Amino acid sequence: MADTSSSSKKPAAKSPAKRRSRTKKAPRSPSIRLTGDRLVVRTSENGERKSAGGLLIPATAAPAPRRLSWGDVTLVGPDVRVAKRGDRVLFLPSSGLEVELDGDELVLLRERDVQAVASTPGDERAPGQYL
Repeated sequence: MADTSSSSKKPAAKSPAKRRSRTKKAPRSPSIRLTGDRLVVRTSENGERKSAGGLLIPATAAPAPRRLSWGDVTLVGPDVRVAKRGDRVLFLPSSGLEVELDGDELVLLRERDVQAVASTPGDERAPGQYL
């Protein structure tokens, strides 16, 4: 009987060692995949904007709550058809949800909340321009 009790104690001693080795591994940041028609957008950090005359308007003096904002698309869901990563989109800030990813404050939107898309200009020249 002493042999069976000592043999049952050996696996118990090994299992905590395995658990410790698993926790010692460096944590990896999870890859994030969006579902459906979702977009993650990076907006201006402080919420301030400039008037046409160059005056700085602080975020606390925002009289119009229905003002649209521009943001850069950082993540795109599989069903999004109109925007891709790197595009700038125009959206209503109150329609999105704020989310924090890797210490950054971002906005989660549905594709239907995007009002306009400004793609980054490529290397292609417009027809008729020969330089």
